[in-house]
Amino acid sequence: MAKTIHLLKAKGSNYFSLRFSTIPAKKSIGTTFLALLILSGCASTPQPPTSDLLAAEQAIASAERARVSDYASVELSDARDKLSAARSAVREEKMVQAQHLAQQAKADAELASAKSEVAKARIVNEQMQKGTDTLKQEMQRKTGDQ
Repeated sequence: MAKTIHLLKAKGSNYFSLRFSTIPAKKSIGTTFLALLILSGCASTPQPPTSDLLAAEQAIASAERARVSDYASVELSDARDKLSAARSAVREEKMVQAQHLAQQAKADAELASAKSEVAKARIVNEQMQKGTDTLKQEMQRKTGDQ
């Protein structure tokens, strides 16, 4: 139902017509929501997660330069597999899945790097411990000789 109000013009008998809608607020909000929902369905395909793919590629390349595969080959292999899957998802226009896979690939590459660093630190620690033990033995021998 609509109400009409007529306003007279300043000169002459012509008049303006204004219509005021009396649609309840709930129907108006629902109609607006429905229109937005329809428009969002017409939205274009999301853009490829280029920055996430690049970050994953860089993390994997960094891990490879650090020779991570000597200490954490499983994690590095997982990172490569997920990056490959992310690229496939982009080709299939599954951008959300591609983004998640690229982020996981980066995380796996970073995990491989961290595990590699821990393994390298353990080796250095073991070498230092052996050196310390050797020095202690030498000191005991020297003090025993006198």
